[in-house]
Amino acid sequence: MYGRVNLDSAVAAAGSGGGCSAMSAPPEGVLEETVVAVRVDGNLRPFQTDLPINCDELDCLGDATEERPLLIAYHLKDLRDSNVPPFLKGVPITCSVVNTERHTTRSKVRICTLYSVRLTHGEFSWTVKRKFKHFQELHRDLQTHRMFMSLLPRSANQREPLLGEIPTLHAADRTRRTSSKQKHLEQYLNSLLEMSFCRNYHHMLEFLDVSPLSFIKDLGPKGLEGSILKRSGGHRIQGLNCFGHHQFCYRWSRRWLVVKDSFLLYMKPEAGVVSFVLLFDPEFRVQVGRSYTATKYGVCIQNFARTLIIKCSSYRQAQWWSHEIQRLAKEGGREFVSPHRFDAFVPIRENTLAKWYVNGSGYFADVGQALEDAKEEIFITDWWLSPEVFMKRPANGDHWRLDQILKRKAEQGVKVCVLLFKEVELALGINSDYSKRTLMSLHPNIKVMRHPDHVSSVVVLWAHHEKLVVIDQSVAFMGGLDLAYGRWDDHCYRLTDTGCDGTETQGAETQPKAQEPGPNGSEHQNGAPEGEEGPQDLRDNRKLWLGKDYSNFIVRDWVQLDRPFEDFIDRNKTPRMPWRDVAAVVHGKAARDLARHFIQRWNFTKIFKSKYKHHFYPCLLPKSHSTAEELPFRVPGSQRARVQILRSVDRWSAGTCESSILKAYIDTIDNSQHYIYIENQFFISCADGRSVQNGIGDAIVKRILRAHSENKPYRVFVVLPLLPGFEGDITTGGGNAIQAILHFTYRTMCRGDQSIVARLKVKMQDRWREFISFSGLRSHACLQDSLVTELIYVHSKMLIADDRKYIIGSANINDRSMLGSRDSELAVLVEDSESVPSLMGGQEYQAGKLALALRLECFRVLLGSDGAPSIDIRDPISDEFFQGVWQKTAADNAEIYETVFRCLPSDSFPSLRSLKDRAGEEKLANTDPQGAREKLAGVRGHLVQFPLDFLSEESLLPPLNSREGMIPVEVWT
Repeated sequence: MYGRVNLDSAVAAAGSGGGCSAMSAPPEGVLEETVVAVRVDGNLRPFQTDLPINCDELDCLGDATEERPLLIAYHLKDLRDSNVPPFLKGVPITCSVVNTERHTTRSKVRICTLYSVRLTHGEFSWTVKRKFKHFQELHRDLQTHRMFMSLLPRSANQREPLLGEIPTLHAADRTRRTSSKQKHLEQYLNSLLEMSFCRNYHHMLEFLDVSPLSFIKDLGPKGLEGSILKRSGGHRIQGLNCFGHHQFCYRWSRRWLVVKDSFLLYMKPEAGVVSFVLLFDPEFRVQVGRSYTATKYGVCIQNFARTLIIKCSSYRQAQWWSHEIQRLAKEGGREFVSPHRFDAFVPIRENTLAKWYVNGSGYFADVGQALEDAKEEIFITDWWLSPEVFMKRPANGDHWRLDQILKRKAEQGVKVCVLLFKEVELALGINSDYSKRTLMSLHPNIKVMRHPDHVSSVVVLWAHHEKLVVIDQSVAFMGGLDLAYGRWDDHCYRLTDTGCDGTETQGAETQPKAQEPGPNGSEHQNGAPEGEEGPQDLRDNRKLWLGKDYSNFIVRDWVQLDRPFEDFIDRNKTPRMPWRDVAAVVHGKAARDLARHFIQRWNFTKIFKSKYKHHFYPCLLPKSHSTAEELPFRVPGSQRARVQILRSVDRWSAGTCESSILKAYIDTIDNSQHYIYIENQFFISCADGRSVQNGIGDAIVKRILRAHSENKPYRVFVVLPLLPGFEGDITTGGGNAIQAILHFTYRTMCRGDQSIVARLKVKMQDRWREFISFSGLRSHACLQDSLVTELIYVHSKMLIADDRKYIIGSANINDRSMLGSRDSELAVLVEDSESVPSLMGGQEYQAGKLALALRLECFRVLLGSDGAPSIDIRDPISDEFFQGVWQKTAADNAEIYETVFRCLPSDSFPSLRSLKDRAGEEKLANTDPQGAREKLAGVRGHLVQFPLDFLSEESLLPPLNSREGMIPVEVWT
């Protein structure tokens, strides 16, 4: 019973009613399937499930003359119940019998003729194969139906009178010559197709292989359709088949099969619901015969996730279906069944509109506007989603709050599908259950699923880590930014947000412009959910981070997320932790690729978890790439480039296996000519065959050694967070979780024989510093007249190479993200197609327009070059820049912060004993605030050296008798 939707819900009472209006109450008897109650904050709140489509919308669909919208796929039952014809209104249907095939029957006495009928309806064309007996059966059905209809009383408002007599079929029956018979059958069919009474009769639709999905332009060509018998089971994912073996426990069911240019589906004709979608992939195969299907007239259709067995009515039908399915896969679906670079699931997309984002302010604003522009579908998947997060700031109302945007679009008929990571609650406090309940209580057009089920799937250690927003399968945003608390930031990296006039943070510019009100103004000033106290009046609000959005998760992790507008740290005493991140947006075919990934995951989750199998959660259909360039809108600032979508997925996460992100990283490093620039939340690599397996660090060592042997300049920039993102008191060592991540980070960089620095020293001693730099970011401010500092948390997952290409995504540099068998991830590789003049190694250089602009934006903010006109950041590999600007700035800033704040982590503290011994030392910021301010005036930008000697005398692995020590090592790597 889908009314429970995995929530603490119960059937609620409601009134009775009927009619066609979507506003009317559900009819008596179906109440339990249309109204449920959800427990939010301890209170039951009723909400409706899928609302029936109203009369005006039905008329609009029935009156379509050029193309049907994709939304039809969500209302197949409504269309069937309302007798909306599947054909485009006013568009003629013509047929011609183009070919005949003669063959003997099983008796080998009677010769049978098979007619190939070619049909055209607007821009759609397709072929059906029929025997003469099928024409005879159709004729009898039409005669019977017409006789029955003539006996029924006819209402005054019936749309169309019954037209003349049904043309005769006897002449064709009496004709001996095949050519004459062929001509007569063609005339007979064309005569029927001119009569709406005959054309829209369900037996005629079956004869023509037509369904409501036939003429949706966004689903591609008409394809192949028809009624088949489908065998249950066949899933290649453990746990989805009865007893795990479909060969021993199965049943046959009548289904309507639809084959499009990149997928096939089957649905229950009587229910009008799509039951299963099978995507074409490199494992796609079609085989015919008893040896493959263990049944007569069987066809075996296989992809990575399932082996589907269907049964046809004859040998020739099985051969025909096999041939047509393979033809559609090779023509329209060849991009999905063929291998691609890095073994990715999709190819390079040329001439694609793309744009990058540094920090969340621009990203959130563009995502919010794109959500407002959605017309059909919104797909969102996040590791964490906060419904009450504001997309444009400062907020002066709730118009640009995420949950209100989604509610508004759902009320307009847009289908909103959200996939959330279902966390182990004892280990993580992101409260995805609250996010799901909150969103689903807003409107029945908002569907939320969580995955995985940790018990049934035996997946406890891994996460869905990707961040993705897809609008109408045409524009897609992705990268490292969840739509969640703490992620919004800009290049000022403010440490304070008390709501006072002006700003209290170093280097800050003017306060951002307040969000513009909605088209009708901000009607709801109290944006909290019912029953919860929210901000009383936002009209004069100047805060950028409200409630739980103001955070410092190393000081204190998030708590009580069901009370979003209450502060959980004292913003008058504790500085917030700034958040640095990068993201991207792509359009057209690349966006369709990302939508296809989301659809694959959604449909996989739907069939994997029994609570989602009801039609309340629909199967999603991928739009055809043939219409991908017909963009509904374009994100401002986008430019053309070559784009490829990459993934890390496994059988548990998406029903398929891929590790193309890792392969793209290694390939990009191997083939880089001048430099690579890495920003990442983690840096755990250098394979040892035991605890770490990914080879990104090894590729870096190999590339540097090659440059050293060739005596050529080559630079590696690595920017990381100074501390891992776990709650802990760093003055006492930070706790086991922080130390565990630090252990594997330092093991990659500089500690142990497998580390990058150790392996470089073997060949070049201390000259390794000429090739690679490890850095972090920090800022400072004045909070309540006291000087404070905090690290800037680097959450980016980015690599730039040679000012010509870059990778942006959700994948960290560690085994969890890169191997594919662990966390699920997404990334995009962008290669510039437009060049601009620049410098490289002191020589003129043709750089990529997008990649160069991205690298310059990073360097401009990190080095503070806007305030120092003498700094030239154009040439990243010259000695003047790498040693005289980058390395020197990082060292100078780190020294100033050490002098003023004695901040941690620091090279001054190689052991826990040194932390304890110097715990009481006074800071210049406290003893001499004015002198401290003068020192801080020398800080330029935010770049600081990464302290390679911090706790270098300690073993940072968690003790075996601790909770962290009992966790498998794979969790940390």
